[in-house]
Amino acid sequence: MTDLQLVAMVAIAALATMLTRFLPFVIFKPGKKTPEHLTYVGRALPPAVFGMLAVYCLKGISFTAEAGFGLPEMVASAAVIILHLAFRKMLLSISAGLAVYLVAVNLIL
Repeated sequence: MTDLQLVAMVAIAALATMLTRFLPFVIFKPGKKTPEHLTYVGRALPPAVFGMLAVYCLKGISFTAEAGFGLPEMVASAAVIILHLAFRKMLLSISAGLAVYLVAVNLIL
């Protein structure tokens, strides 16, 4: 890759990033009401992403083939659910769930 290609690639990436950051401020003027479908997406997307993350993380678990039979995953999932219901903080839930999973994997297996 030549230097010119590298500069062009970085410039295009910077432009695309700036466009996605600034375009909402151009489209949606201050003081005007945000369209309801975008408000709905803003409310629905974070839990949907959280659910998709959970499904992705748990899709490969075999409850019969591996040692531990999915016990570390179940313990960590329960910790995430309990913490999220108690505090409603996604970062706390995910971080603590990861910590519980790592401890469980190292202690149970």
